[in-house]
Amino acid sequence: MKTTHKRLGVTALGICLGLGAASSAQAANWLMLQGTERAKDPPSANVWGFIQPEYQHDFSDAHANGTYVPPKLIGPALDDQSTFNVRRARLGVRGTGFPLDGKVNYFLLTEFGNNALTNGGRYDSYSPVVTDASVTLNFIPGARIRAGLFKTPGAEEGLQGIIAMPYINYTSVTNQLLLERFASSGDRDIPPQTTSGADMNGFSKSASGFRDTGIQVFDSFDVGKWEHSYAAMVGNGNGIKVIDNDSNKDVYLYWSSAYLFDGKAGGPFRSTMKLFGWYQDGKRTNAYDKTQKQDRTRYGVGAFYLNRPFRISAEYMEGKGMIFQGPHMPEQLFNNYKGRGGYIEGAYFIPETPVELQLRYDTYQRNVNEPNKSTYDTWTAGVQYHFNKKTRASLNYAFRDFSSDAAGPDSHLKGVKDRVSVQLTALF
Repeated sequence: MKTTHKRLGVTALGICLGLGAASSAQAANWLMLQGTERAKDPPSANVWGFIQPEYQHDFSDAHANGTYVPPKLIGPALDDQSTFNVRRARLGVRGTGFPLDGKVNYFLLTEFGNNALTNGGRYDSYSPVVTDASVTLNFIPGARIRAGLFKTPGAEEGLQGIIAMPYINYTSVTNQLLLERFASSGDRDIPPQTTSGADMNGFSKSASGFRDTGIQVFDSFDVGKWEHSYAAMVGNGNGIKVIDNDSNKDVYLYWSSAYLFDGKAGGPFRSTMKLFGWYQDGKRTNAYDKTQKQDRTRYGVGAFYLNRPFRISAEYMEGKGMIFQGPHMPEQLFNNYKGRGGYIEGAYFIPETPVELQLRYDTYQRNVNEPNKSTYDTWTAGVQYHFNKKTRASLNYAFRDFSSDAAGPDSHLKGVKDRVSVQLTALF
């Protein structure tokens, strides 16, 4: 079964790249959409947000001894296999704020939903957070400057806005390799538990949310029908926590080239084909041994294609150091292991209807070249019903095939089964 998954994934990737080279496409320039305002008549204060209520059910089997591991439970609490939740409830305001000078804009966003940002640790540790707070200066031609807390330039799945996120759950490679967790000295590993009263999240801090506090230089350039964009950022490497915990700094680099088939820039649904690459590097202070500094490196490349009625996208990424071992194993976070993986996905928008059909394959190998290497293969079939441009209902069914080269972890992972998710997204 796993061999078949890999062969299908490689075949699909080839089809994707072929279509991307021969056809028109759509993809957003997230650097510009999130970091700047429109040049003509920018708003001084645009209040906006979105809400995502959902239901998820996991069909995984318990281990022979009656216990469960995190892949079999629903986050962020990780104490049940079936739950209703308000995944995200965000409220923000953005604009120029300076009527006499539209070259200065700001971006502020808060999170009230129940997820890894507001509930990064124990179930009773819920607390709303500020996810974004930045100011952009647009005075230097070709070098806009953004400072504060915001999404770091990187993988499309993490950088994209929620309006463009087609699936309910992240791929395994994005969730484990890029959505960083932060351990405290008091965090301890949690052995497999029964679902009755279990809380399998051993981390006491919020996840990164693909964000950091720092300063970024970025811009986009039009060359004919091509739009080239770049970003170079230096940040604390501490996620949404604006307080830095050491003197180490992270470096983020990003480049994208998009062909605009209609020759016009625009929002998240413009006609274009985008190719991109990114690199991240930094160090982390070991929470359990403050004398140790652990390297953390991530990089990847990808392509995005969308031209109704079709959408196709793919990405590959690798990383070394600080390889996430699971929400129940914070003490194992500071390591020099390797991880690699990617995804390919596609959609068909049924003409003259509000229905979108989806299929995604993602794979991730954790602890590459180690005795305890684990492999996570997932096929996700989905359907979305678009009530309008700002409201949609999503249904996902994930077929999961997880395994490990180590007998102990494999005995738990082979019990991981399918998962069904239903979500309503409403933007305002």
